[in-house]
Amino acid sequence: MKINRRHLMLGAAAGAATLAMPAVVGAQQARIIRYTHYQPGRLDQPKHAAALAFKSTVEGLTAGRIRVDIFPAGQIGPAQQVMEQLRLGSLEMAVVHDGGIAGVYAPYQAFSLPFLWENQAIAWKVLDGAFGAEMAEDMRKKVNIRLFAHADNGIRHITNSKRPIVTPDDMRGLKIRVQPSPVFVKLMETLGASASAIDWGELPAALSQGTVDGQENGVTNILAASLYQSQKHITLDGHVYSLHAYMMSDRFFNRLGKEEQAAVLQGVEVAKVIHRGMTAAQDANAEVILKEKGMTVQRLTSAQIDAFRQRAQGPVREWLDKEIGREWTEKLQNATRRAQEAA
Repeated sequence: MKINRRHLMLGAAAGAATLAMPAVVGAQQARIIRYTHYQPGRLDQPKHAAALAFKSTVEGLTAGRIRVDIFPAGQIGPAQQVMEQLRLGSLEMAVVHDGGIAGVYAPYQAFSLPFLWENQAIAWKVLDGAFGAEMAEDMRKKVNIRLFAHADNGIRHITNSKRPIVTPDDMRGLKIRVQPSPVFVKLMETLGASASAIDWGELPAALSQGTVDGQENGVTNILAASLYQSQKHITLDGHVYSLHAYMMSDRFFNRLGKEEQAAVLQGVEVAKVIHRGMTAAQDANAEVILKEKGMTVQRLTSAQIDAFRQRAQGPVREWLDKEIGREWTEKLQNATRRAQEAA
C-alpha cells in the first residue's frame, strides 16, 4: 500500500512540475516568493517535488500575481542564516529541518525527545492538532515567523563506517555527526558516543575524510547526499521522528491580500501531502532501499529498541526541561498520549 502511495505522490509531483510555468500576466508586477529548501533540486527528492507543487498551485491560483522562485540545496545559506532572514522579513519562505529551527525558536527542540512517536499516524495527529497549532502561534508571536505545516525529515537512524550497532554499548567510542542542535548532542552523548555538530553541507566531506565515524539521519537524507558511499552500517533504531517545517515571514504574509493568503495556504497543503507521502514511503522501505545501496542493515527488535529508549529518553527529557522549560515537553507528551488512545 505504501509503495502505491509513493507512486501516487511521485505522479502528483511530476504533474505539478509539468504545470509549473512563469506568469504571463503582469509579470513585472508579480509579487515574488523566494522559497528555499535543503534537498537537491530533483523530482525524486520530497522537498523539491513538494516545492514544485507549491509553485504550480500558488502561481495558478493567483493568475501570476505571485511568482515562486525555488532555491534548492541550501542555495540561500545555512539553516540558521535562513531562519534569521525569515525572522527579519528579508526572506519570504523556507522549509527548514528541526535542528535549524531550534536555533531561533528553542521550544522546537521538544520534538527531538527520543522514541516519542511509534509511527507517522500518531505524529501527524499531534502535529496537525491543537498542540501543533499552539506552538505555531507561539512561534509567530515570539520570532515573527509563521509556521504553516510540518512534514517529514525522515525517521532518524544511526549509520557508521566501523561496526554493526545493536545495543547502546556498541555506540561507545564512535564519533557521530549531529545537526547543529544541542539536544542532538545530548542524545548521542547519553548513548555513549562522542557527538560533533556539523552543518549539513559539510557532512559528506566529514564522513569521507574520517572526521567523524558516523551520523544519524533518515533514508531521504542518506539518499540525497549519497551518504551510503562512506557509511557501511545502519541501525534502524528510529530514535527521533525528524521534521521539516513550512514557514514564511509573518511580515510578508500579512502584506498579502486574502485571496493570495488563501493560495499560499492551499499550496502548503498540497506540498505537505506530497512531501509526507514520499518520505513515509522511503522510511517504510528503508531496509530494501539501503541494502540495494550496499549498506549492512540492522533491524532491531522491540526489546532492543527499548534498551536504547531506557538509556536516552530520561536524560534527554531532563535536559530539555532545563533548556526550554517543562511546559512544552509535558504538553507534547500529553498530546502524544491522547493521540495514541484515539488510535
